[in-house]
Amino acid sequence: MGVSLIFKIAAVGILVTILSQILKHSGREEHSFLISLAGLVLVLSWIVPYIYELFETIQALFAL
Repeated sequence: MGVSLIFKIAAVGILVTILSQILKHSGREEHSFLISLAGLVLVLSWIVPYIYELFETIQALFAL
């Protein structure tokens, strides 16, 4: 896992926060929720391969 992934996650977090605040102040709470959910799904899609690799390593370590 590189530093670039951490910067990507931070950038998505900042962008989602700004968009959510703008949408909440304009009275579109539903859209704000959907933006937050989309950001979460995007970040999870980036992280899932690393979690899978972690479980593979732990499984190989303990030979399960």
